[in-house]
Amino acid sequence: MDGAELQATQIRPELESIAALVHTVAQQHRGNSLELLGLLRLLESLHQEIRDSLFQQSLPDNRQALYALLRDIELCGGWPYIHRMKLQSFLSNLPIEPPEAEPQEEADPSP
Repeated sequence: MDGAELQATQIRPELESIAALVHTVAQQHRGNSLELLGLLRLLESLHQEIRDSLFQQSLPDNRQALYALLRDIELCGGWPYIHRMKLQSFLSNLPIEPPEAEPQEEADPSP
């Protein structure tokens, strides 16, 4: 087992714990779109923060390490990406209701 594999097996329990906690929080707020949206925003923010600071600082500085990183990306599912729901998909969840008829004003009987 090389250093990267050893490190991956050491962090896996921590990642599984984080995933379980996120699932638990999401289930606790099932049906509450505002709370779930807040959770999604937090996850996106964490992704950006880790990517833009810690991950970029850890990028390889030699060809062998770069190859190993690219090979891992290729073999283990590609680049992590947070998919945003398209507006059309979001709107498809809204019930289609006919617009309410506006009350008609009664005609003024005065001349």
